[in-house]
Amino acid sequence: MYKLTGGNAFLDVNLILTKAGIEEKMIVADLGCGSTGHFVFPTAQIIGGKGKVFAVDIMKTSLEVVNRRVKQENILNVKPVWSNLEIFGATDIEANMLDIALLINTLYQSKKRVEIIREANRMLKKGGKLVIVEWKNAALPFGPPIEERVKIDQLKKGVQKLGLKLEEEFFAGQFHYGLIFIKI
Repeated sequence: MYKLTGGNAFLDVNLILTKAGIEEKMIVADLGCGSTGHFVFPTAQIIGGKGKVFAVDIMKTSLEVVNRRVKQENILNVKPVWSNLEIFGATDIEANMLDIALLINTLYQSKKRVEIIREANRMLKKGGKLVIVEWKNAALPFGPPIEERVKIDQLKKGVQKLGLKLEEEFFAGQFHYGLIFIKI
């Protein structure tokens, strides 16, 4: 069990990583990791020295913060990667490499959601999992404006058109929903 040390207190890291099925020796990417590495560092602990976590973000400043922690704590299984996920093939991660790709609170920030999912799918190996966690479509006094939130029904239909099969819909917290897709 990972001890929460900051970041988004609305999301239960342990719940989401358990649902994702992250285990030792896996290769995982947190796509849109942010500066806290909220899911990067707990994942690194779970996968151990024979696994790898790619911390991917478009914000170089976020990656610098993650990289600083990687160096300070001598974490050998985390690799920061700068990328624009909206461009197919732009991420410096080989095709069919990942066991699990995490898209947590990432899609709502872009108008090019299909492109981001295509890029995630490119990196997933056959049978790999795409875990998407997004804000529920409810009016809340915090979080992104409701018009920026990703509608779950549209997401489920759209992702399946890209060659992924919905495996599970899960409760990702009071304000979020979670979906797990398998690359077929």
